[in-house]
Amino acid sequence: MNENVDLRVPVLIVGGSLVGLSASLFLSRLGVRHLLVEKHSSTSTHPRGRGNNVRTMEVFRTAGADQLIRDAASVLADNHGILQAGSLTGDDQEWLFKEIDPGGGLARFSPSGWCLCSQNDLEPVLVDYARAQGSELRFSTELLTFEQDADGVTAVVKDRETGEHTTVHADYLVAADGPRSPVREQLGIGQTGPGDLFHNVSITFRSRRLASVVGDRRFIVCYLTNPEADGALLPVDNVERWVFHAPWQPDRGETLEDFTDERCAEHIRKAVGAPDLDVEITGKAPWHAAERVAERYGSGRVFLAGDSAHEMSPTGAFGSNTGIQDAHNLAWKLAVVLDEAAGPGLLRTYEEERLPVARATSARASARSGEHSHPGYAGSPGPGGGRKGGMLTVALGYRYLRGAVLGVDPSLPVVPEGMGLTGEPGTRAPHMWLGREGGRVSTLDLYEKSFVLLCDARYTEWRPAAEQVAKRLSVPLEAFGIGSVPGADLEPENGADWAAAHGTSAEGTVLVRPDGFVAWRSEGAAADPEATLYEVMMTLLHRD
Repeated sequence: MNENVDLRVPVLIVGGSLVGLSASLFLSRLGVRHLLVEKHSSTSTHPRGRGNNVRTMEVFRTAGADQLIRDAASVLADNHGILQAGSLTGDDQEWLFKEIDPGGGLARFSPSGWCLCSQNDLEPVLVDYARAQGSELRFSTELLTFEQDADGVTAVVKDRETGEHTTVHADYLVAADGPRSPVREQLGIGQTGPGDLFHNVSITFRSRRLASVVGDRRFIVCYLTNPEADGALLPVDNVERWVFHAPWQPDRGETLEDFTDERCAEHIRKAVGAPDLDVEITGKAPWHAAERVAERYGSGRVFLAGDSAHEMSPTGAFGSNTGIQDAHNLAWKLAVVLDEAAGPGLLRTYEEERLPVARATSARASARSGEHSHPGYAGSPGPGGGRKGGMLTVALGYRYLRGAVLGVDPSLPVVPEGMGLTGEPGTRAPHMWLGREGGRVSTLDLYEKSFVLLCDARYTEWRPAAEQVAKRLSVPLEAFGIGSVPGADLEPENGADWAAAHGTSAEGTVLVRPDGFVAWRSEGAAADPEATLYEVMMTLLHRD
């Protein structure tokens, strides 16, 4: 069967792994109809890409998927640290860190936390939840061709089971089609960066006795440094299912066929330091660590996201997290442009904002591989190490210096030296606990489907101004008066000062985007709040 069927959708997503599925979920939450196609028949079956950082869990929280993901990840909920050891049975052992959040200091910055959920566990959650939100996902469906013009993108996709071809007409295409992205290649977009860093073979195996060797050491990963058998050991269930990343040297003529079950089992025994360990090899998959960033994040009506836009060393799990946050940034912009509340120029800010973040983060990921002496990596820690490049700062503290933000100093570094998050434009808005209708919410829970204006409940100018601007521009914009006075929409817990936390005054205001980043703030009163806010929104939305 090879029948042509026409389908028209606002957005076509190519690629159904973590980033494509996240894009689908975010778009569905915003009411954007779309089609996702994935050439493989199902989600990933290999336990990889499992470190979900606090910012990623924040965006899943606002999308309503946080608890579903944590439920899927419950078996590894107590695994926190990174161990480095000559073996698991010797004395040469050092915790690079034992807790992700020692002392619980993260609670000052976020209502969320890190979550260890392997890709093979996370992707089915995203599939089910995205479909429940109205997403149309087609697996075993491959993009064959696409072309674009001023009015949209025309693509031909093939059902790999039936052979049926479908011509899809979309306003925009999102390419989340991996590091060797055919879409990026067709667009002629080059890449910058060092390129390949190292190669590993990821080996899944069963061992019932390994848990007793590990004991009570609940690590995320253990880097085993025996020069004759180095590698990285990762628990899957802390009981009998494990993963081992073994260095692979294809540049020296080593092939995947050289990694026989017998060789892999013996390598694992020697690395662990248990020569009689039971090892049953259940799977092997090659992977390549690289540092590459696309020169552009798209062309015309086609946008890159995830590995198609950037490849990063796996140390620190920055790659998939950066990709999911790409999708989150792009989704709200597509939604308001498709709704004609913003001009198409808003979509150019996707590259302006996310490309510098990818460059800074990929450099930090490579530096962290050097710091941790990741097996197979021959580079040095480099200039990104130390407190300046701490994981939390890179994951949560980055800022947008250009794009859909006003009042940002473009000479600032993308990743600051330390955590701040005090309401500066271009940064993720501060977290505060608030009382709302008898319940408790974080300020971050307010940001998903509209712009949000925060102001003091004692001053009446900003809220009606926001209401009028929303009507004039037909743009989603909510205003919340904060305080402990009658008529307040939200009340800070324990008498906290919301204005000080957001770097403004009681007479001022803060405008936050649907993705939770501060777009603009006024540190004092405005002579004409409606006129001021109107001009701000016109500029941010690229309304000519």
